[in-house]
Formats: sequence, C-alpha cells, structure tokens
Amino acid sequence: MSSSKSKISLTNPSIPLNSLILVTGCNGLLASHVADQLLAAGYRVRGTVRNPNKCSYLTSLYSHRHGGPGKFELVEISDVTAPNAWDDAVKGVAGIVHCVGATDLTIQEPDSAAKEELEWQVGLLEAAKRAGTVKSFVFTSSAWALWMPDASKKVTLTEQSWNEDAVALARDKNVDPKTKGMAGFMALKTLVEQGVWEWVKREKPGFAFNTVLLDTVLGECLDPKNQGIPSTPGMVHWIWENKHMAIIDLMEPQWFVDCVDMAKVYVAALASSPKVDRERLFVFGERYSFKEVARLLGEMFPERKEKFGQPKKEGWDQTEVPNQRAEELLKRVGQKKGWTGLEESVRANAESILRLEREGGTGAPQSTYAR
Repeated sequence: MSSSKSKISLTNPSIPLNSLILVTGCNGLLASHVADQLLAAGYRVRGTVRNPNKCSYLTSLYSHRHGGPGKFELVEISDVTAPNAWDDAVKGVAGIVHCVGATDLTIQEPDSAAKEELEWQVGLLEAAKRAGTVKSFVFTSSAWALWMPDASKKVTLTEQSWNEDAVALARDKNVDPKTKGMAGFMALKTLVEQGVWEWVKREKPGFAFNTVLLDTVLGECLDPKNQGIPSTPGMVHWIWENKHMAIIDLMEPQWFVDCVDMAKVYVAALASSPKVDRERLFVFGERYSFKEVARLLGEMFPERKEKFGQPKKEGWDQTEVPNQRAEELLKRVGQKKGWTGLEESVRANAESILRLEREGGTGAPQSTYAR
C-alpha cells in the first residue's frame, strides 16, 4: 500500500532553519515524533527527559535517521516541579514544543491537581518569557478538554468548546466516584488548558502561542525496542495480544490522528508562514473505533486473526470537529493529500509491533509526565 505521507518541508519559515527548538518529554510517543519531524525539517532539537542515561538511545536514533550527530541533544529535568526547573533548558531556544503533562487517569480531585500542575506548566511559560529568544510556543492539550466522547450523541465542537460536563461531574460530591469514569482526568485537562490560556491573556508574551488538541494517536513507534509500544498505539498492541480488553471496551468510538501527521502539524504551528498564533488546533484526522481497528488487523494478518482480541463496543462517532485548519497546516508543510487514513495508520502500528517481536526489548519505562 502506498503511503500518503511525504517529507516535511517549510517555505519561508517564521523560525529560521537550524534554530534550536526545545521539545519536552522527548522519550514519550508524541515528543519523539515531533523531534523527528523538526530534525527532518532542518532544525536542531534539545529534548528534555527525566533520566538521560535511560534515554541515550534517542541520540543514536536521531543521529541514524538524520545524518550524523550534533543536531540533537538531551537535557535532564528530573523534577518539573522544582523552582526554576526549566531555566537552563530554555537558554538559546527559538521555539518550544511542550508535550509533558500528567497522565494519571484515576484523578478524582481535578481542582487541586490542576492547581499543582499549573504551577510547573506556567513555570515553563515564564521561563520562556524571561529567556527573550523564544518566538513560538506550542502546548499539548487533549480532545478531552473539549467534550466527553459519546458515539450515540451528535455534537458540534468549536474553538470555544470546553468540557464543562466533565468538570461538573468530577466536582459533584453526590455522585459515587466509582461511576465517574475518567471525568476527573478530563476535567484536569480542561482546567489546565484554561489556566495556560489565562496566563497568556494576562501576561501577553511576545511569542506566538497555540494549543494542540489531540484525540487518540495511532501509527508508527520510532524505536519499539527501547520505547515499547507506548501511549494509545499500545492499545492496538493490547488487541494484538488479546490483553486488557475490558479497558478497550470502555473506549468510545471517536477520532484519531496518525503519529506522523500529528508531529507535522506541531512543526507547522510552531514555525510555518504565515505565523500561527493564539489558536486551538483540532488535530483530528478521521473517525475510528477499536472494533474497526481489530477488523483491519484481521484483514491484514489473517493468519493471526483468531488470536486478536475482539472489542465489543459498537457505534461510530457523530461528532463534528473543526479540523480543517489543522489539515491546512499539514498540507502547508508538504503533505498535500491531507490526513493519513485509519488503514495506513493501523498498518504502521502493526509493523511497529512486529519490530518489537523481532528485536525484543520491553521498552524504556515511560515517565509519569511523558505522553
């Protein structure tokens, strides 16, 4: 099957090529792809991790993929909550892509959790403002900051949408916490994104600022031996191995985006021309369900079909999302066909699983804060 992807390219970028870009949480799925696309576009990258020794494979990976050493460096931030934790990392950088956020799905008290998280999220924004060299900042938010997915409901989302339903449910003391599902985590994502926008409105930094709203991410993992199959591509791995299917069956049909598409939109939001500023970008490619993912896997690998888990959740998402702007940015950096389809992303996901089986390795432990 031919790929709809093409090499990233920037015309008259708003941040000059060969500038240094900071990418936080670089061992995570999202950030590792963003760093990869920044390097492919012609930038230098400084990646933050909690433990550089455990993540040294990234230096070798990017050196191999992008023509030798010197374009990528790792820096340690062992505690993002420490005072001035980001000051050294932001020195001399022209742009920041921030991919770090709490990932505890069991949060029950979103207000206190958001207050704690915003202290260090805002800490990076303030460090960027003090640095004086930063031209653009892209912040990773979540589709769950917008709404509670429900395939049975027709919903139209806009840039003004916030997941107030999750916030209200999470705060409601009259509802049994066991019945709230992931409302607490969704509320946290909502409150944190609102908090960073409040900071931007109040402080009026001189750099461009945008948030990326991500739904499920599927597709290739760059280094399965060291990363494993992390984040939501790991759920495809669960279907492959028929594990954790009870969790899969909790997931509503919704939208997904391919890993590489996602990373290219980050680069476009950060550095393309005309400059992108003060936007919430809906990085949603196509609708999907895990039932459809399992069906596609069965078609691609009929000899394994009987071993795959079979999700029970029926339905198809009916949400309308304003993803045209993000697709425009994807095309702006060279991917003229637009979003990658579900079949191609599932195949890339499966090929990463096969690589993991061939090469072995359990994958590096993922940080609490790496997405």
